[in-house]
Amino acid sequence: MVRISAIKYLNTIPFIYGLENSPIMDEIVMDFCTPAESADNLIHDRSDVGIVPVAIIPSLPDPHVISDYCIGATDNVASVLLCSGVPLNEISHIKMDGDSRTSQLLTKVLCRDYWKIFPEFVPFNYELEGIDPAGSYLLIGDKAMIEAERFKYTYDLAREWIDFTGKPFVFACWTANKPLGEEFVKKFNEALRYGIENIRGAIKKHGYQFPEEYAETYLKSNISFVLDSDKRAGLTEFWRVALEKLNPRVHWL
Repeated sequence: MVRISAIKYLNTIPFIYGLENSPIMDEIVMDFCTPAESADNLIHDRSDVGIVPVAIIPSLPDPHVISDYCIGATDNVASVLLCSGVPLNEISHIKMDGDSRTSQLLTKVLCRDYWKIFPEFVPFNYELEGIDPAGSYLLIGDKAMIEAERFKYTYDLAREWIDFTGKPFVFACWTANKPLGEEFVKKFNEALRYGIENIRGAIKKHGYQFPEEYAETYLKSNISFVLDSDKRAGLTEFWRVALEKLNPRVHWL
């Protein structure tokens, strides 16, 4: 059985739905976790495949991006936000959501290279600490969409990256830590495609805390699922500016 680390955010439910409704379920075991946990599972070989934050991919000894699909954005992503009670030039520290190293690195790159601000970055646990709308926070996933309206200022990090570089952004890719069989990879991609083509079904089964119309608009307008050549160029640029040492042996499907 192939061990799969999956993430149950709103933006990943089409993938989950596609896998659940595919014969490939007979060949996999899925574990649901946060993006950071998915990355840790892949790094320590507790899983074979994961939808992982892209920042960790070059650090894997033998990374294989096995899918034509990703969590990406060509405009506002709506679920990776810098939320603040003050404007950018008044931010002195940012509390950093620990669920995704990619979003943390993206925030630091934008601060340093685009916004030209140098705040202190502070670890933050959303579940334990709650939110103060007067503060400044990196928030990702469902919590970003839930909490954003409480803040006077919100900065969509995908949109800011696109304005900075002219390239789309990729937040997470389906990545293996070892070569997998060609037939498995084909069936895996067919399952993901089915989920993306049946977003309404995915929402009805897994949309939980969001109204169906809101969830559908988000998945169809804010998330760009196809890992095309423009997104790969944006991902390569992110690796270049965000990471000091790159593993050149990233195998693309």
